[in-house]
Amino acid sequence: MASDKPLVAVLMGSASDVPLLEPCLKTLKSHAVPFAVRILSAHRTPEETAAFVTEAERDGVEVFIAAAGMAAHLAGAVAARTVRPVIGIPLASGPLNGQDALLSTVMMPPGLPVATVAVNGAQNAAVLAMQILALSRPALGEALREGRERMRREVLEKDRALPRE
Repeated sequence: MASDKPLVAVLMGSASDVPLLEPCLKTLKSHAVPFAVRILSAHRTPEETAAFVTEAERDGVEVFIAAAGMAAHLAGAVAARTVRPVIGIPLASGPLNGQDALLSTVMMPPGLPVATVAVNGAQNAAVLAMQILALSRPALGEALREGRERMRREVLEKDRALPRE
């Protein structure tokens, strides 16, 4: 993509989340989607989180991705500050291994949706963000279609290689 300005903002609640977000960042990079990445917390840095969302929206960010574990209020805190799409990634942590994060992320009040991917579903969050961006960027849509075609061919190749007896 031609722009250096971030189109996607990726937020995570803790530095320990960085490895879990690598598939998201790698996927965005592989499609040359400009993004900003920050460690911000709904609970520990609420003012900074709100300020970042407002600034990012003003600067042209079109999609927000927010990842957090346990109470996982980051995506909701972001959604409360923007009308741009917010994608939540519940992260596996704590004694409930992400089930609490999943419910916290997906159970938003009416009028404040957060699109939610699977627990630790960082790659799908990036793909969903790119699908949203592709609505106004046909080349990105074509790249996504080509990726799906590659996946289809890989599955069919594995099927052909499978012993049938």
